[in-house]
Amino acid sequence: MSSIMPTYNRLPLSFVRGHGAWLYEANDTAYLDALTGIAVTGLGHCHPAVSRAIADQASQLVHCSNIYHIPVQEALAERLCAVAGMNSVFFCNSGAEANEAAIKLARLYGHQQGIESPAIIVLEHAFHGRTLAALTATGNATIQVGFGPLVPGFVRIPVNNIDALDEAIQKHPNIVAVLAEPVQGEGGVRRLEDAFAKALRDRCTTHNLLLMFDEVQSGNGRTGSYFAYQQLGFEPDVVTTAKGLGNGMPIGACLAKNAAAKVLSAGNHGSTYGGNPLACAAANAVVNTIEEQALAARAPIIRSLILDSMLSALRNPNPIEAITGQGLMIGLAMPDACPEIVTLAVKNQLLLNVTSSKVIRLLPALTLSDDEAVLIGERLAATIDHYTQRDAG
Repeated sequence: MSSIMPTYNRLPLSFVRGHGAWLYEANDTAYLDALTGIAVTGLGHCHPAVSRAIADQASQLVHCSNIYHIPVQEALAERLCAVAGMNSVFFCNSGAEANEAAIKLARLYGHQQGIESPAIIVLEHAFHGRTLAALTATGNATIQVGFGPLVPGFVRIPVNNIDALDEAIQKHPNIVAVLAEPVQGEGGVRRLEDAFAKALRDRCTTHNLLLMFDEVQSGNGRTGSYFAYQQLGFEPDVVTTAKGLGNGMPIGACLAKNAAAKVLSAGNHGSTYGGNPLACAAANAVVNTIEEQALAARAPIIRSLILDSMLSALRNPNPIEAITGQGLMIGLAMPDACPEIVTLAVKNQLLLNVTSSKVIRLLPALTLSDDEAVLIGERLAATIDHYTQRDAG
């Protein structure tokens, strides 16, 4: 009997090593990884630049308190802010923590303007994490069950509904910010419509609200630019990220610009481990590799290779109702709930998952070769064919 709390429904797989796009069991059975730890190892497993940075830093200094200056952290902050178009950053250990920082920042921003009970607009189908405020901001009632009372101060509206946005702002004068994912990951791998995203920016500017983008999953090159918002033609006031930032090392970041960058001060927020030297060394290697090798530009190319390969190999009838997402956030919407797809893919030595009950989700590495991308498509087609035949039978 395991001593680990049973918080995960684990597959009967156990990996002992990884290299690039591949994960290996102890018997050397290789699996093609199209999930990357849920958008974490965006440079593939054991990327040499990241592994080298971790090893070098581990031999010098692993941890140092944030009551001192940390040069490798300051270097990462400067590099990441330059890439993001932001002014300052708070480092933490995860996406949920980054979003908690953003929520605290927004509330303090409201209090500084004399708003006694600040509220934040959030979206249906959103996912922002499992800590209490992030859980409340998340638009999934199922994962909230049993954890009440939830945190007050959130107003939820439908995705891509500008009228609902305007109504919420008019009805709730205590709104101080909007928190949204440019591409919803857990909510079905769906992009915000351009018109709605622009309306978010316009309304936030008009009403002096903070526009906060959660790019925990969509950031770090995954959608075809370093951050997904960089394809929208405007910037948020706050952006959060994590997952692919450390390529497996736990690190999160809450970045801010202009007025939002001046809200937090000494004593307002903190983290014991956040931005420690080891995590920052890994993240520096990630940011440098993505930028220097222009890996974000590979995302739409790899996407096309995977999808073209899959569509060419699929037998008729094709059950896929829609192909969603952006770059290497790929969603394949199926007619009904299809959890069996995950185990059928494992039989084809392919790793993926299903989100929002009926959307096959692929989050492969930016470093995939063309041949590996084609192979993912072929194995995916075989999996879907098996599922369709099984369903028909």
